[in-house]
Amino acid sequence: MGLAKKYDSVLDIKYGQDPALDALLLHFMSENHLEYTIDPLKNASGEQLRFMIALREGEFYAPCSDWMFFMLLNQRLPDRLLQRYIEQWKRFIHLSRDFCTDRKLARRFIQLARHKFRMVLASPILMPSRLMKWFITIFMTQSGIDDPYLHIRRGLNRRAAEMVGSGEFDEMVHASPPAGDLKGRTDDLRSLLDRLEIERLMRIATFTDHWNPEMFSLDGLRASGLAEEVREGSHLLDPMFEYLGKDGEQRHRILYLPNRAGGILFDLKVVKALLRLGHRVVMALKEGFYFDHPTFWDRDTDLELAKAFEGAHFVSEDKLSKNELLNIMARHPFIVISDGTREKFNPYRMSVTFARAWKECDLILAKGEDLYDRLILNSHEFTRDIVNFYRDEEGEFHVHFRAKPDRVRTFSEQYIAGKADEIIREMRLARAQGKTVMFYSGIIGSVPGQTQAAIEVITTFVNHLRNQLDDAYIINPGEHFEEGMDADDLMFMWEKVQRSGYINVWRFQTYFDIEKSFELMGRKVPPVWTGKDSTYSTGCTKEMHIALDVQRSHPELQIIGPNPEKFFRRREYGVGKFCDVAIDSCG
Repeated sequence: MGLAKKYDSVLDIKYGQDPALDALLLHFMSENHLEYTIDPLKNASGEQLRFMIALREGEFYAPCSDWMFFMLLNQRLPDRLLQRYIEQWKRFIHLSRDFCTDRKLARRFIQLARHKFRMVLASPILMPSRLMKWFITIFMTQSGIDDPYLHIRRGLNRRAAEMVGSGEFDEMVHASPPAGDLKGRTDDLRSLLDRLEIERLMRIATFTDHWNPEMFSLDGLRASGLAEEVREGSHLLDPMFEYLGKDGEQRHRILYLPNRAGGILFDLKVVKALLRLGHRVVMALKEGFYFDHPTFWDRDTDLELAKAFEGAHFVSEDKLSKNELLNIMARHPFIVISDGTREKFNPYRMSVTFARAWKECDLILAKGEDLYDRLILNSHEFTRDIVNFYRDEEGEFHVHFRAKPDRVRTFSEQYIAGKADEIIREMRLARAQGKTVMFYSGIIGSVPGQTQAAIEVITTFVNHLRNQLDDAYIINPGEHFEEGMDADDLMFMWEKVQRSGYINVWRFQTYFDIEKSFELMGRKVPPVWTGKDSTYSTGCTKEMHIALDVQRSHPELQIIGPNPEKFFRRREYGVGKFCDVAIDSCG
């Protein structure tokens, strides 16, 4: 053991360097039940993970802090790790004894959990947060109690609603700034007041981070000393305000991650202030019970929360496509989604909708010390700028701004739509010149590791067609690929092109096309390409659905290639991936 001691940074730990390390990393992933190849229905693929984390080739990501990961890989039990395990155990015992009235039943599943706990202590490879998830699952399945904290969260929200409606809260938020600050142009003053209000709301939103339910009251608010802190302010949030710009000059999409019931009433005030400035906000809640963290379903049983969420659009679909998500975000300035989990921040278990929301937003507002552990104390870089804010146990307010790396290239909706519009203009011009417009759909990345080869194959054949066909304008998707674009970006762009109504002939790649391409290149067909055609590609399958849909409104469209029925054994194309999704074995 102790293999991880060879490495100074978690960024140095990669697949493919050492078979022994590869085996240890797979052991870590399988024991934590996070390995995609073992359970692809529960865990995110590498491509989906890259929506959130800026991983380099071979880089390994563990959803925990750096120090925790090194301890787990060394598979020893130092006091710091043991203490974290014991914290989870004590929390589980309190949960069981406080909420399961059947003592005999409680003793049974506590003993079951004790066996699991001993296994973990004997071979400490399980993350403490995953251990807690294990314990919660045991409790819920054995006791039959779906959400023991439902009434606690409701009580916290009720008390928070009283505070939000109080004169003390209104005074803290809207008290006049120091007279010395009110100088300058009116637009600068307007920007200053907006910034002051948002900072005050964010500070107030964190003051309940470590409060127990008894302290959660107006008396506690008065005794907290928060009013003076809020009035004084600071420059801690300057990086965030510089990013957001002033007076609505820049409109951003913001993903907001709250951390506690009660506190969410204050979070919603922050959201409303951001909306007033013209930004669009996505708030992500837990899918189910995770102690006092608010869940996606709480508003169904909590009148105060339902009232606070008035005007928000709730989206229950956990596998939204890029097009569907962007359409919803365009129609609704404030949407609420589930992150798909019942645990701390874990990208391997996040829903497809959450992963896409992260990718489509510009800034992540992450509240709470738990997220500081996962987003700041982790050396891996993330694909979006992050602001983490929280209040520690001593009551001090903290803000951490983490910029995305320069190497991460983002393709805005406007940029991708602009590329599509440019292609559509070329199609319109070709039609005006009397040319036949053909779209050629083929395998680009459905053969793992063969993306560049696929582009060469498709380009060779399209050039062959251009030499053979007179007055034909042929669109080759391989000629419009940009480094950094994933399948979500490309499918979004091509669907706009494909639904434009300017395509006369839509040709889908056949095996004979592939054979001809290799013949023209003077090479034999490699084994990995034998028998392949466009029906092998889940991207082409989605395009066949689009082609048939377009044909219904444009009956003159001619579709050439394999029979459409051969496509429909495929599932939806992979999330953010060029690699194919397996054929459904159930047919």
